Amino acid sequence: MLRLPEYRYHRPTRIAEVQALLAEHGAEARVVAGGTDLIPNMKHRLFEPAHLIGLSAVEELRGVTVDDDVLDIGAATTLDELGRNAEVRRHAPALAEAARHVAGPQIRNRGTIGGNLCLDTRCTYYNQTEFWRTALGFCLKKDGDTCHVTRVGKKCVAAHSADTPPVLMVLDAEVDGVGPSGPWTHAVKDLFVADGIHNTRLEAGDVVTRIRVPISAARRCVYRKLRQRQAVDFPLLTVAVAATRVDGGWSDLRGVVTGLGSRPRWISGWDRIFGGGPLDDEGIDELAQRAWAQCHPLENMIVDPEWRRAMVPVEVTRALKELRAREG
Repeated sequence: MLRLPEYRYHRPTRIAEVQALLAEHGAEARVVAGGTDLIPNMKHRLFEPAHLIGLSAVEELRGVTVDDDVLDIGAATTLDELGRNAEVRRHAPALAEAARHVAGPQIRNRGTIGGNLCLDTRCTYYNQTEFWRTALGFCLKKDGDTCHVTRVGKKCVAAHSADTPPVLMVLDAEVDGVGPSGPWTHAVKDLFVADGIHNTRLEAGDVVTRIRVPISAARRCVYRKLRQRQAVDFPLLTVAVAATRVDGGWSDLRGVVTGLGSRPRWISGWDRIFGGGPLDDEGIDELAQRAWAQCHPLENMIVDPEWRRAMVPVEVTRALKELRAREG
């Protein structure tokens, strides 16, 4: 049985109280919303905060509204609420679909969109019990000085494994928050960095408050997820593609893949391959091969990396064909 370390739980009702508690307890505190990622990691002794600051009672962090052609989502809105919300399903159906693909119903009833956005990276050598990691000699991400995936170098390659960020990126979403220096805003596409130890630009004391998604009647988005089972599992690969519907076809085509490296990866060069117009089979195949050429997964998951790489063009092709089918 894995037991939690000792901690004190705080239940503030306003974001100002959250900030005050973070300022008081500093590095000994962590915020927790649904806790579906943090609590298991605490049981594995990957994190041992002395204070947990709960966000579930902070009403200003919940709810979904439409305001000036923007879908405004509170960071503590659960993934189940997000997947069922009529406004999200109407204006950003791919985001609702991504939320419905996270884990199973029990997790979605607790996990939040803010937590999914800030999900810790994962690795075969990291997400293990303390006993297991001790026997290995720990790893670069936690308590050690060696990456057992690359076996050379000093850069952690634990994988980004969240479902919603790729969709938020291709839809030009922004994330709002507060920190010791005051309010801040990041484009979701700029939030992540190539560091498996800490893969976001969030700093100590930062709290995500809202996610804002621009609404466009002409924008179409498709999300696909590859995993071993059709429920519960973290992704081996996710693909999000989006484009704007115009007369004669499509424009502004973009794609993001994740589950392969420490941050979601933009597929570059698509603008040189596809300048606009109809999406034909030949063009889709060229776009898929461009994605394959950029993706080189490592042995940071239990599934063979070459198979995962081979599935990149397969899933990208499926996503682009599904996008093409949404011409109406």
